[in-house]
Amino acid sequence: MPDLNQSPVTLTTANLPDSPRPTPNKTDTSKAAEKVTKTISVRTWMKLGAAALVIIVLTLYVLRNLLLGTPTNVYAATSGELVQSVVASGRVISPQRVTVALQGSGRVMRVAVAEGQVVEAGQLLIELDNTDNRASLAQASAGVAQAQAKVQQLGELGQPQAQQELAQAQATALQARKSLDRNRDLVAQGFVSQAAVDDAQRAVDVAASQVTSAQAQAKTRTAGGSETLLAQAELGQAIAGQQLARAKLDQGLVYAPNAGVLISRSVEVGDIVQPGKALMVLAASGQMQLLIQIDEKNLSKIALGQKAYASADAFASQRFDALVAYINPGVDAARGSVEVKLNIVNPPAYLRQDMTVSVDIETARRTATVVIASSTLEDAATGKPWVLVVRDKRAVKQFVTLGLRGDTRVEVLQGVEKGEGVILKSKLGIKDGQRVRAQVQAVPQPSAPRAAGKDPMGPP
Repeated sequence: MPDLNQSPVTLTTANLPDSPRPTPNKTDTSKAAEKVTKTISVRTWMKLGAAALVIIVLTLYVLRNLLLGTPTNVYAATSGELVQSVVASGRVISPQRVTVALQGSGRVMRVAVAEGQVVEAGQLLIELDNTDNRASLAQASAGVAQAQAKVQQLGELGQPQAQQELAQAQATALQARKSLDRNRDLVAQGFVSQAAVDDAQRAVDVAASQVTSAQAQAKTRTAGGSETLLAQAELGQAIAGQQLARAKLDQGLVYAPNAGVLISRSVEVGDIVQPGKALMVLAASGQMQLLIQIDEKNLSKIALGQKAYASADAFASQRFDALVAYINPGVDAARGSVEVKLNIVNPPAYLRQDMTVSVDIETARRTATVVIASSTLEDAATGKPWVLVVRDKRAVKQFVTLGLRGDTRVEVLQGVEKGEGVILKSKLGIKDGQRVRAQVQAVPQPSAPRAAGKDPMGPP
């Protein structure tokens, strides 16, 4: 065994992992504590300093507001022109639209116009296959010609012939009477027997009956006679048949009743159509109009002859003038609206039937009137609207009397003078009598007015 006294072994903490750590030096502990204390003191002073700074700033802000007034955005009441309009939407219409249909039925042989085409009055639109009707008309026309020939024959031949037959009968009767007279003389002289007188009398009677018959025959063939009337009746019947055949033929032809534009067509060649079925819609030429629906709340503002500015949605930048021409006396109960029609003063070339349009009807105008921003009004829907007006650097509650009202501006008849600052109602923290420092803002302009320089107005 080795000699421990002669060869000592040095033990370290690395050799003894479970041995306790050495106790720190008291001097080092005291320095660390002092350093932590200094760090805490600096942070505390920084927080106290920041808090003091905030208090100072708030105090200065409060003092400034107390001395100078709370900064407040205001709109200055201005003087200028104000136009009130009722805004609505509608469509372009024609005063007259004609629905085209057929009275007859059959197969369509020809459609002479296309949709959107301009047509003249009397122009052919639709033609049906009319072979049978043409044959019927030809047959009826032949019957008319035959009846006319019979009437003509009666006048040229029948009446002269009847007159000749009457003259012959009268001559025969005269000869029979003379023969009777001679036979009577001869009987009286004894030259002939009574039988000869009886034969002569019988001849006179026969001749007289023939005269009567010839007279009746001649009478029937005169202008007012029965045979003439019968022939004329047959002619009239033939003419009626001809007219009926022509009417049936015409039922297969449709002509434009007015000049205009064909805006709808629902028939093609080869279609089998029935009577009364709508095949086309024709917008007659004439004054174009705008048809709009006005809320019944605005009915009291609308009057005949009022000016309006309109634009088609497809050409929004191009506006044209119109005039109120018709106000429906009734109200649509389901929609709560009134139908209004406007005449277009100078219709632009791009307008089409049923185009959607927006219309501003000018219902009132004010010049050199006091105007304030609508956003400054309080209790605007009540009978006592008011605003906060800046006077002597204080907010003053002022009741106002209003005139025309719009979406961004409103007319003040009483309560606010031109140039006075009116506080926005969104500044709810400002109270009546509070000291304020006015910061004047630009008066808001109407948003997207339909016509330049106009302020669209809604109902109060």
